Amino acid sequence: MQKKRIFSGAQPTGRLHLGNYLGALKNWVALQDEYEAFYCIVNLHALTLPQDPRTLRKATLDLARIYLAAGVDPEKATIFIQADVPEHAELTWILLCTARMGELERMTQFKDKSQKGGREGSSVGLFTYPALMAADILLYQTDLVPVGQDQKQHLELSRDLAERFNRDFGETFKIPEPFIPKSGASIKSLQDPAKKMSKSDENEAGAIFLDDDADTISKKIKRAVTDSGTEITFDETRPAINNLLTIYQLVTGKSEQECVENFAGKGYGQFKGELAEAVVEFLRPFQERISAYDDDALNTILKTGAKNAGSIASVTMHDVYQKVGIR
Repeated sequence: MQKKRIFSGAQPTGRLHLGNYLGALKNWVALQDEYEAFYCIVNLHALTLPQDPRTLRKATLDLARIYLAAGVDPEKATIFIQADVPEHAELTWILLCTARMGELERMTQFKDKSQKGGREGSSVGLFTYPALMAADILLYQTDLVPVGQDQKQHLELSRDLAERFNRDFGETFKIPEPFIPKSGASIKSLQDPAKKMSKSDENEAGAIFLDDDADTISKKIKRAVTDSGTEITFDETRPAINNLLTIYQLVTGKSEQECVENFAGKGYGQFKGELAEAVVEFLRPFQERISAYDDDALNTILKTGAKNAGSIASVTMHDVYQKVGIR
């Protein structure tokens, strides 16, 4: 029985943090055994904001190393760089001609990301970003897309564009479904549990970065905000302690009951100390593996991945061009 296909990707911008690992990478590793997995470094998306070319090239390879160090297996999953498969850009143009201005104007991420420079000063690429994301997904006739709550709107647009194209030109694209993990989908900031842990947060104390050393991790966790009350339990009405306990559960693999029982009668100080130790031990093997792949080995993996991805993308693109009357 043929496996369902799953697609996801991350931008090579900023430093990845524990929330990225627990909310995405950890799930990718689990999903590669069950699905035909395509994991992309979406470097074209990075161009929606100004980038230094040399920094972007290095960050792209560094992100590929992170995928591998996290446990993504090139024997099980296709790992590739977005720009190495030109069909991503080609399909984006077709989908932009299918999309409506009103649809793109309703995208909340554009509103959020354009606030700093203002709408008039934002790039057109930032505005049309969701069409590129739709192309990423639809090129591979994707069945499932792991998404956080902040990306659900973009996936809905992908579905809408696929359905509209199919209606106007004939059955072409598979309609993708969202895959939202039950736990770890949204790790919150250590300093403001009302916000997601973010690599772009101005306050670096809110995020545990994957390359933080043990001392830095310990300091950040000890300074993490807590709620009123002393009981250490899972409680959504106390978001700060709920977030910290969720992190502990995810890095140790313990059940909710085991976590609560472990900290029964203990104070916040002891809890934070044990949490810091658990996070350091969780990241230690990852940090040791990160340097295991030299550039030659990495480029071989990425070249093979791009060839595999391109063989599928080219079939989809040929069909699309025939349907719209170009080829």
